[in-house]
Amino acid sequence: MIKYVFRSLVILIAITLGAMSLAKEDDVFGFIPDGGRTLLENLRKAGLPADLETAVTSTSGDTAHWRAKLDAAAPDAPAIKALEGWQRDTLAQYLAARAPLPGQGDLPRDGRDMALALCQSCHIITVVVTQDRTREAWLGTMNSPSHIEIETTPEERRLMADYLVINAGIPIDQIPPALRAGGASY
Repeated sequence: MIKYVFRSLVILIAITLGAMSLAKEDDVFGFIPDGGRTLLENLRKAGLPADLETAVTSTSGDTAHWRAKLDAAAPDAPAIKALEGWQRDTLAQYLAARAPLPGQGDLPRDGRDMALALCQSCHIITVVVTQDRTREAWLGTMNSPSHIEIETTPEERRLMADYLVINAGIPIDQIPPALRAGGASY
């Protein structure tokens, strides 16, 4: 019996340490601003106003259209009101590229998701998120011979470029020390 309890305790500790390790792994990229998918998921959890939820699931529009909708909803929605301007811009840009969206289930990936999944296949994410560039410059890189083979659609490239214009240019002193070294490996 004592052997069983001891084994169970060891297994429980191993599971707990494994979960803590995964949580720490996720935190290493916490300095990179949330993308539109995460922002929308968080707003939905906080309670998205019904008229905005209806718009998100049934209509499309450009970035200015969605920014105006978010701004109009903010006075009655504390979670939207709490968003910084650049966060509203990030969400508006995501909605312009992806709406209408499903009301439930997984949402399509955003610019942050793609940057983490795709850019790091060749170089450390710091190479990307510390650059302050225009949309045209980002698209130029994404359409260059060294990047064109990355499996993305033109819409996804535009979505990632728009995300990076708003959210990249992070000062190096805000990057975790372990991610400051390195660079392009191609």
